[in-house]
Amino acid sequence: MMSRNFSAPRRALTSLALALATAGPVAAADAPRVRFATTAGDFVIEVYPDQAPRTVENFLQYVRDKHYDGTVFHRVIDNFMVQGGGFDAKYVQKPTRAPVPHEGREALAKGGTKNVVGTVAMARTSDPNSASAQFFINVKDNAFLDPTPIPPGDPVPRFEYQGKVYENTPRAQLTSAPQLFGYTVFGKVVSGMDVVNRIKVTPTGAGGPFPSDVPKTPIIVNSATLVK
Repeated sequence: MMSRNFSAPRRALTSLALALATAGPVAAADAPRVRFATTAGDFVIEVYPDQAPRTVENFLQYVRDKHYDGTVFHRVIDNFMVQGGGFDAKYVQKPTRAPVPHEGREALAKGGTKNVVGTVAMARTSDPNSASAQFFINVKDNAFLDPTPIPPGDPVPRFEYQGKVYENTPRAQLTSAPQLFGYTVFGKVVSGMDVVNRIKVTPTGAGGPFPSDVPKTPIIVNSATLVK
């Protein structure tokens, strides 16, 4: 279902328990930055093309195309994340280009960050390669959204997941398993996190086609502008 471009509720994702070693973002000196001017205030996102090049270019092209202007944050859950980038103020889903390939594992392998507070990741459906324009900002550390690392070998001698141990598993079976992909982090909020924190606690309810988690007072993106 494409309505929210997010694969599942939190309770369906909490089973991802295989953690990665802590790694911070590799912020190049010339990392692009995008300012989001919203009705709740402004915040700035820094993005990392060295970690997730296709994801970042996809995001920046939507910025250049003014896709995000006039969109709303349509899914806001305190102690989880705030999501936007897909619907206008009347909750009409905006048209998008073809999805961008998933780069979550590659990003982590390059020293990228996990889904921790303030990071920005692509939203998607249950199909790992379905991310288009929607994104979310983590407002807590959401380790269960991180890609699950696949140990070396083919077959993989030993793999542990959800408390169970699998032995001599064909590598392709693990690398293609949708539940192991996680979500691609491609940037972080470097200014205006106080605005994001105001958004996360806004009262929510039903709105448009959504039965819950919609801000009762719409939070609208007036503009998204490349500033660096």
